[in-house]
Amino acid sequence: MRTSERSLIKRVQTELPRATPFDLAALGRLGVSSKLAAYYAGVGWLERLGQGIYAFPGDTLEPYRAVNLLQSRVPGLHLAGKSALALQGVRHNLGTREQLVLWGDVRFSLPQWFTSRFPARYVGARLFAWPDRSLPTQTLTNPPGAITGLRVAVPERAVLEMLYDVGTREGLEEARNIFDGLRNLRMGTLVKLLTCCTSVKAVRLFLTWARETKAVDVDAMLRRSALPVGSEMRWMSRLKDGTLMTLKRHG
Repeated sequence: MRTSERSLIKRVQTELPRATPFDLAALGRLGVSSKLAAYYAGVGWLERLGQGIYAFPGDTLEPYRAVNLLQSRVPGLHLAGKSALALQGVRHNLGTREQLVLWGDVRFSLPQWFTSRFPARYVGARLFAWPDRSLPTQTLTNPPGAITGLRVAVPERAVLEMLYDVGTREGLEEARNIFDGLRNLRMGTLVKLLTCCTSVKAVRLFLTWARETKAVDVDAMLRRSALPVGSEMRWMSRLKDGTLMTLKRHG
C-alpha cells in the first residue's frame, strides 16, 4: 500500500464513527473513491456490507445508526408505529430482539445487510393524505437521547401507524396494552392527523380505544372536526387470528 493510501485510510478510521455503516458518499467526502473503497475492502481495512455500503471490520453495528443511513437513501423513512412509541417510553413487554418497524414514502425492500442483523419490516402505505408539506415534517421528531438525525414518528402519528397494522402485522392484545400506556397526547396534532388519515379502521379503532381509556376527550375532538369515519354502518373485519373486529362510527 502506498503511503498516501495508508494515510487516507487512517483519516477514514479517525473521522467516521464506529458501529456505523457508511456509503460511498461519506467515503467520497474524505477523498475515497469507489475503486479505492473496493481496494480497502479487499485488503481488510473495510468490510463491504452491500453494494456501496461499508463498515469497519469486526464492528457490531448499532441499529439506529443503520436506520440513519437508510434514511439518507429512502424518502420519508422513519422509525414508526410500535418502535417509535417504545423509543419514546411507551412500551409493553418488549423483547431484546423486537422487530424494528420502519415506514417510508416509497416502495422499498430493506437490504439484506440490514435485515440479516436486525429483525425489521418496512411499510410503504399511504396512511395520510397530507394537506400540505409541513405536517409530515412536524410529526417526525428526534427524541432526547436518540442519535442525531434519527427521524421518529411523534406518539400521535406512531399510534395511528400501529393501529393501521392491527390484525395483520400487529396483534390486537399487544396493541391495546401499548395504547393503555399512552399519556399526554396533543389534541391539536391528533385532530390534524386523524382528519387526513386514509384508514377508516385506524380512525375508528383510535376513537374506540380512546373512549375506553380516556386518553383524549373523543366527543370534544368530534365537535372540533369532521373525522373520516366512513358510513353509518359498523366496520367489520375478520382479523388474521380469526377474531371478528367490529367498530362503531364514533368509537
